[in-house]
Amino acid sequence: MDTDKIIDDLVENLAAIEHARWSHWQRYLHGKCLPQSDGSLLIPADLVERWQRQMETPFEKLAEAEKESDRKQVQKYLPIIKAALRR
Repeated sequence: MDTDKIIDDLVENLAAIEHARWSHWQRYLHGKCLPQSDGSLLIPADLVERWQRQMETPFEKLAEAEKESDRKQVQKYLPIIKAALRR
């Protein structure tokens, strides 16, 4: 099979997973926020503090539970990468 086709297929499949991951996060985020009368959402201060800390922390310095959460997300990509490597 053509290498460019394999790469194009890989990008499309990974992009689909990325969209699903992003959509899942947005549903979670919206569920944690407080709806405002103008349609906007207010993120509670404790979550802002937590997520800000996580954003500013290198992976190797995260708590083990936070690392494991990231690892679980990566696991979703591996079947597609493995299939592409077998091609």
